[in-house]
Amino acid sequence: MDKRPIGVFDSGIGGLTVLKEIMELLPGEDIIYFGDTARIPYGTRSKETVIKYAFQCIRFLLSKEIKAIVIACNTASALTLEEAQSAFDIPIIGVIEPGANAAMSSTKNNKIGVIGTVGTINSEAYQRRIRRLLPSSEVIGVSCPLFVPIVEEGWEDTDVAFKTAEKYLQELYEHHIDTLVMGCTHYPILRYTIGKVVGKGVHLINPAYETAKATTILLKEKGLKTDNIDGGKYEF
Repeated sequence: MDKRPIGVFDSGIGGLTVLKEIMELLPGEDIIYFGDTARIPYGTRSKETVIKYAFQCIRFLLSKEIKAIVIACNTASALTLEEAQSAFDIPIIGVIEPGANAAMSSTKNNKIGVIGTVGTINSEAYQRRIRRLLPSSEVIGVSCPLFVPIVEEGWEDTDVAFKTAEKYLQELYEHHIDTLVMGCTHYPILRYTIGKVVGKGVHLINPAYETAKATTILLKEKGLKTDNIDGGKYEF
């Protein structure tokens, strides 16, 4: 069994939602978290810039002798995952595929909404993955660029957050979706507000939780899971 730490990175504090889920599912694992808050947000930047930033984050984590990397950022996962997996000799997992798989399993009417940053939505990473899994599905992507700064400012429970969510999510309501992917790791922090706007009939998919499950499977398959029965150590 491998006692080296897992590396996790995001553009800011949103990736902490992924970290929290990994800590709960893999309590014995040591984890190093890097939040690139100096260069947030990634969602409005070009693909070339996001790749540059992501590779710098990965190289930093590799200097810490980690055993696997979780890209806890939807934008970076959408724009850099394949390139990173080709460039670095270490298991790397993103948040797109686990979230898309969960959405496919959840929907009953095949109408799925995806919300995310401009970069994630424009990449159509979620849309392509879901349609590949479920060709009959209707997938509606809506970018919500103000959600990240709202979370970063700690305004998730304010009228500002609610009114912003109402504005962004109106289009999804009109499409009668029954499943909504929160396609940015900041968005689970807005879960209550988002849920209140879309209503109880819409199942919210949290890719952070799904990614933690996928990370657990990956470590077991690669023989990288620790045998530590005590609590893991965390470095930020």
